Amino acid sequence: MISQFIEKKLKIARYKHLKDGNYFAEIPGLRGVWANAKNVEDCRRELQEVLEDWLLLKVQDRETIPGFQFKVARRELRHA
Repeated sequence: MISQFIEKKLKIARYKHLKDGNYFAEIPGLRGVWANAKNVEDCRRELQEVLEDWLLLKVQDRETIPGFQFKVARRELRHA
């Protein structure tokens, strides 16, 4: 579930080759999720790490995540 969300978001990432030779990437609709690196591979890897951290913080703070929905099964605890 989480890995599918990350893969889906990485597919829509936008990359720019900057004048200084570095690469910049961001994911539309996910404010604050961006990366900057010397080559595309490192930029994508950094973007994935940022996305994972961003996702964990959103879950921890119980914030809404665009395009992601938790499905938690509630189970009744029984004592034997």
